[in-house]
Formats: sequence, structure tokens, C-alpha cells
Amino acid sequence: MEPLLVEQRGPVRWLLLNRPERRNALDVTLVEALDKQITSAEADPDTAVIAVAGNGPSFCAGGDFRQFLELHDRGASPVNFLSDVSACFSRIAASPKPWVAVLHGHAVAGGLELALACDVVVAADTTLIGDGHLNRRLVPAGGSSVRLPGAVGRGLSRWLLLTGELLPATAFENTGWIRAIVPEADLEATATRICHQLADRHSPAQQRLKTLLHRIDGMPPEQALREELATFSDNWPASSVADALRAFLAPPTTKADNK
Repeated sequence: MEPLLVEQRGPVRWLLLNRPERRNALDVTLVEALDKQITSAEADPDTAVIAVAGNGPSFCAGGDFRQFLELHDRGASPVNFLSDVSACFSRIAASPKPWVAVLHGHAVAGGLELALACDVVVAADTTLIGDGHLNRRLVPAGGSSVRLPGAVGRGLSRWLLLTGELLPATAFENTGWIRAIVPEADLEATATRICHQLADRHSPAQQRLKTLLHRIDGMPPEQALREELATFSDNWPASSVADALRAFLAPPTTKADNK
């Protein structure tokens, strides 16, 4: 069975984590397939947005502990695998194209870290979300200690990281991290609508802006402002900019004009 299913729906490429019997736990094959799709989607001019969801009962329940124990029993460490996971998620965060995480069931540990690497999150209201690493005497290695505070705030992130508690998606309503929380029956339609809103603004400007937002994250304000101005300067010569401004400034047509 393919670990990752790919479906192109117009300008949106849907990636479906496909290890349902393991709640889409991350293993070598799944991470490699996801990494290949990052390269493919970024190179495809017809793909404006990438959505990642999970097949079966959950979005993603984290790393595959069976793989961890197999390594342990051979006297090896999962650190090399987790380095690949971290690099894959960092590629998603740095991608010039928007990524949308579509959560249901569980988004825990590596599943949470995958969602945190995406630009927009949509969740079923019954989704259980949390870091969860401490529940198995582990510490994060895929980015949650770095990205979670910026997503949900210092207080909530410390609680989630230091207790391992899983909270329903509704507990995140006031954080601004999750764009929409809906009944699971409405999840796919809501995610599709949000993906198409992003796709409607697909342009070199959007890609430059996405790259800028990643680059200036955590940067001192003065330096970030210089980077913003430099990005404007790079984008300004594009012919589509002048065309868009002319279209905006053009007088509206009337019925008489159309006769």
C-alpha cells in the first residue's frame, strides 16, 4: 500500500497520509514520500496550494514507535530518521507555496509538528491535538518546541509541551492558529474552500511573500523591514504588477459602454 496518496484537484494538490492501521504514524517510507512531493509540487506550475490530510481514523499520531524500538534493539538511535523528519517539515515551512493541514482524529507529536510547519490549519472540532512526547518519555525532535509558542502562545505551548496533554481543537479557538474548526462532516468542503481562496491569489507575489514571511520569522524588526523592502523591489518589475494596478484604476464599465 502506498504510504502517501496524491490527488491533483485543479490548482490544489492533496496529499493523503496513508498508513491508517498505524494512525498514519511517520516512518521512513512515509517521510521519504512526503519529501518527494514537496519537490514535485514546488516544481509544478499548475499547483498553487498543497493540502495534507490523513486517511483513516486520524491525521497523524506521531512517529512510528515500532520503528524506534527496532532501532533500539539493534543498538541504533532514531536520531538520523528524526533529522530527516525535521528537515522535511522545515522544507514545508520554507516552501514558496502555501500548505494547508487538514486535521481530524489525532494530531499528536509528529502530527502536531507537521501541522505547525503548514501555513494554514483546518480542523474537525473533535480532533485531539497536543505534543504528547512526554507521555512516552520522549522530547520533541520535529519542531514543536520551536514552532508551537509562536502558533498558540507561550503559556499554552508550555502547558502542552510539559504535560503531554491532548486538547480538543475547540480549545485552540482563541489562539488564531486554526483557521476554521468545523464538524468533521464539513471538514473536506471547508478545507477545499480555504485552499481555493489561497489559490485565487496564486502569483509570483504570493510566493515571494510566503518566502519572506518564513525568512523574517524571529528576525529583529529593523532587519525584517529591510528584507520586506527588498522583496518589494524584487517583485515590482513583474509585468503582472502594472497590469493589476491598471485594472484596479480603470473606470468601471456601464451598460452603455457594452452596447
